[in-house]
Amino acid sequence: MQEHDPASLPMLPPAGPSSSEGLESSGDTHPALHPSTTSVEVTPDIEALISAPIVESPDTQTPKQEDRETGPQWNATSYFAPREDSKASDSPTRFAAGAKNSADLLRRLSLTNGKRATIPAIDPRASHAGLHLSGGIISAAICIPHSVGFRSGADWELKPRRGTSALFASFSHLSDPQQPWNHTLVGWTGEIKLADDIAGTPGSSLSDHSGKKTSLNNQASTPLNKASAPVPLDASIRKPRTRQLEEGIRVSEADRVRLEKQLLKDPSGKIVPVWLWDERDERHGDLLLKDQGRWRRYAEHELYTLFHYRQHEPTDGRAERKWWADYFRLNRIFADRILEVYKPGDIVWIHDYHLLLLPSLLRQRVPNIYIGFFLHIPFPSSEYLRCLSRRKEVLTGVLGANMIGFQSYSYSRHFSSCCTRILGFDSSSAGVDAYGAHVAVDIFPIGIDATAIARTAYGDQSIEAKITRIRAQYPGQKIIVGRDRLDSVRGVSQKFMAFHMFLEIYPEWRGKVVLIQVTSPTSVEEEKDDAGHKVSNRISELVSKINGLYGGLEYTPILHFPQYISRDEYFALLRVADVGLITSTRDGMNTTSLEYIVCQKENFGPLILSEFSGTAGSLSNAIHINPWNLVGVAETIDYALTMPLEDRKRQHAKLYKRVTTNTVQVWSDNYIKRLLTNLTSFDQSIATPLLDKAKLLARYRQAKKRLFMFDYDGTLTPIVKDPQAAIPSDRVIRTVKSLASDPRNAVWIISGRDQAFLNEWMGHISELGLSAEHGSFIRKPRSDEWENLNEKTDMSWQKDVMDIFQHYTERTQGSFIERKRIALTWHFRRADPEYGAFQARECKAHLENTVAKKWEVEVMNGKANLEVRPTFVNKGQIAKRLVHEYGQGTGDPPEFVLCVGDDFTDEDMFRALRGTKLPQEDIFSVTVGASSKQTLASWHLLEPSDVIAVVALLNGAANWVDLPAVAAVDAQHMDAQNS
Repeated sequence: MQEHDPASLPMLPPAGPSSSEGLESSGDTHPALHPSTTSVEVTPDIEALISAPIVESPDTQTPKQEDRETGPQWNATSYFAPREDSKASDSPTRFAAGAKNSADLLRRLSLTNGKRATIPAIDPRASHAGLHLSGGIISAAICIPHSVGFRSGADWELKPRRGTSALFASFSHLSDPQQPWNHTLVGWTGEIKLADDIAGTPGSSLSDHSGKKTSLNNQASTPLNKASAPVPLDASIRKPRTRQLEEGIRVSEADRVRLEKQLLKDPSGKIVPVWLWDERDERHGDLLLKDQGRWRRYAEHELYTLFHYRQHEPTDGRAERKWWADYFRLNRIFADRILEVYKPGDIVWIHDYHLLLLPSLLRQRVPNIYIGFFLHIPFPSSEYLRCLSRRKEVLTGVLGANMIGFQSYSYSRHFSSCCTRILGFDSSSAGVDAYGAHVAVDIFPIGIDATAIARTAYGDQSIEAKITRIRAQYPGQKIIVGRDRLDSVRGVSQKFMAFHMFLEIYPEWRGKVVLIQVTSPTSVEEEKDDAGHKVSNRISELVSKINGLYGGLEYTPILHFPQYISRDEYFALLRVADVGLITSTRDGMNTTSLEYIVCQKENFGPLILSEFSGTAGSLSNAIHINPWNLVGVAETIDYALTMPLEDRKRQHAKLYKRVTTNTVQVWSDNYIKRLLTNLTSFDQSIATPLLDKAKLLARYRQAKKRLFMFDYDGTLTPIVKDPQAAIPSDRVIRTVKSLASDPRNAVWIISGRDQAFLNEWMGHISELGLSAEHGSFIRKPRSDEWENLNEKTDMSWQKDVMDIFQHYTERTQGSFIERKRIALTWHFRRADPEYGAFQARECKAHLENTVAKKWEVEVMNGKANLEVRPTFVNKGQIAKRLVHEYGQGTGDPPEFVLCVGDDFTDEDMFRALRGTKLPQEDIFSVTVGASSKQTLASWHLLEPSDVIAVVALLNGAANWVDLPAVAAVDAQHMDAQNS
């Protein structure tokens, strides 16, 4: 794969001039990095409380344009708005400025290297040659790293998108020239706004009437609620103008091409935008964007809430059906867009709950595509997922992936359990066997770009200045810091209630500790639609109550800032904090906790972390709390504030090592390596191949003496909960009867069923041979008599087995015993899948330690059952007998053998056929199920319907799917005749 020097990348076209400010843009600077956008001194209301002016040192001034590096140098992965002075921040002089002593100087100089040294990665195409990798990775995410501003006929305005900074850092890492991958990000543009409207978003600069730039946050942004915080409103600042769009935004084809060209040159990697529209002008190619939030609604109203263990009130389902249609369309358009850039051998990595249907949609169109999926939020238990009306569609959609990753073990366990309980698939901690393939399930706790965070937090003089101001504002007071989104699952209310309890239980801390809470606006549609502002009102009420009870003119216990803050202020807060407090009630991966650890390398402040956060599993050395136990949280706050320095250092050292070694770069590399390992493990060259129908049909037509052996349950009919309900359909009966009616065919059903069942449902086909109870009884074709092959067998062992089976039946709800003449079977198909499997393991161990040592019997695992039978009774014996006695007697072997089964007992037939002297090219042993399961069969089919389709093909009644196989055989026959 060709590598590119970042300096050689083409420059992005300059942004068009703004009518209001008359801006000019240099050709070597990205439009989103123009001084009008990036010269932002965003300071929260902490800053407003400090009256003493601070004189900035010359080192923090914006460098001259001619001193800047050429080319787009900005970092699109930041959660915060970029600063112009970040370009020169890698200078050793700038890092050394302000050093207090020699140790501080060495620390500062150690940060000048910026990126850590990267060891060139080994080309995965060489280590996984069998996969025929192209070297390309296509990442699919719901949004691109930019908020997009539209100007008709001009360049688009691109601003860094807030949130998901770790994910965007992963994309940048995969796009690094030193990586062996050619990375492409396919993502939705997000909600497109007019460029004038997004100019006033938090973190952007505005101009007052005098033309002087003013920070939006310096003028104290309007709080979410009047009682949210004691923040005055500066009426001198003009509010950003918003437009009422009755007809939406019309985007022409030329505008779309322009944005795509801008994104192709993005410094964080190649980006391919996905366009979602309400209406399309087929004549001119224009897209009309009206209700852009519709594409998020199903994911964020239904999935996000349920996955975080919250349920809605019942509705008539009309809105949900509409949202589902939009959700399906979203995933389908993503599939179309990905396949436009996909090449054979590419890896597609899909992210998060907005795209749960995408793996299956891609798999249907490209069966051998390599797909990885990662869920960034929690996955609920089956008891919650069952409440989702589209539960089966969601599960089957994501099972189109080759590997599914989760943040923690509990989420992966819940997923596997749901696949078993809801879909009935076999699953384990390693994965799920679904639709003829093994889907690996694994755990990958995400990290952060620790090097970049440390470089930013400790290498900027403005952060040092802000730390000094904050400490001056709260002399002699301990500072507890929290930062969360305004979501109900973030636990901000629980945090304030626990802090209230803390001040009540420990009055000695009043006036000596403050809680600074930054609450950024939510990005989730469900929370945005909180018409009653229940969450924000509840938070505001708690702040007012606590500050009223324990505060005064000189002391405010809680400072709540419901707004975005700048990068500098955020890192200043994390560094100055004495305790970090995170009380989420359900969370995927909380990156604030990881960033807090990196920023505490000097202060060693303890981290109090909710046990319900996805980060808790990877940060085992943090202080874990239950946010619902308010007294417990209050006691933990006191413990953290009084923790001895040596204990804090020891605890922080372990956390710091964890965060700095398990970075987002390591996370990305580990995921890809594990995906390739799983793909290699279950590669088609190793797995059982799909039955070659053309070869089968050709050998069938050539042979004059043919033998067929079919299992019943799971082969001719699907597995059902009630064994007595496994009744053959009319199509099955007609197809088998037609096959058996050919005098050249000897057709047998070899089943574990008893004689009565086989007689009732298949006995009327006189040409059909039947074998009951795994070969214990046989009924030859054109005969009504059953022959007992084990008539002289001692069956005294059955009493001991019945006692043990009865013991476990009484203790396993839904299980029952099936008594046959030769074998005994314990069924747990109606029981809880996981508990039934557990009881079966216990029962099997009990039988092997007692009955199996006393009698010549074997204990066999079946499909949701456990069977005990004599050791000499198995399907392999009857298979050898049928081959040996084929035709009129010995010495008349069949020329064609088709043997089909689905479970462990059928492996005896496959083993027996391998031991015969028949030519192996005349034997077609076929297992029904996943290609990845261990089997002695030479071929596989996915499900019973495929078995019936193959038999119909041999009967001359091929469906449209099998027509190519028929055409290939016919062509071979014609060529043979012509030659």
